[in-house]
Amino acid sequence: MSAPAALELHIDGRPSGVRVRTALRWWTRAVGLLATPRLDDPSGLWIAPCNSVHTFGMRYPIDVLFLARDGAVQRVVPGLRPWRAAGCRRAHATLELRAGLAARLHLTPGRRLALDT
Repeated sequence: MSAPAALELHIDGRPSGVRVRTALRWWTRAVGLLATPRLDDPSGLWIAPCNSVHTFGMRYPIDVLFLARDGAVQRVVPGLRPWRAAGCRRAHATLELRAGLAARLHLTPGRRLALDT
């Protein structure tokens, strides 16, 4: 089974230049980023449905954004280190990004994220 193609992340309706993969099936959600030695390009993983993540077994920190069904950022967890967990009860999806990218893109609660189609 091949990995899904990377899609461009849009922030408030504008292309960001950041590419992310999707994990929309149970197996890809279960594996997540655990099989990746580092997160370069694509620079993230959009997981849906998902309202909590863990970094057990990972080798690097990630930024985690919890998203509402409409793509609105609900919570940002910057630099979640390996062997930690985070969640957001009201989230529908999670975007895991390379550590530091959320701050560089000014991703804060209320911003709206989407993927190109």
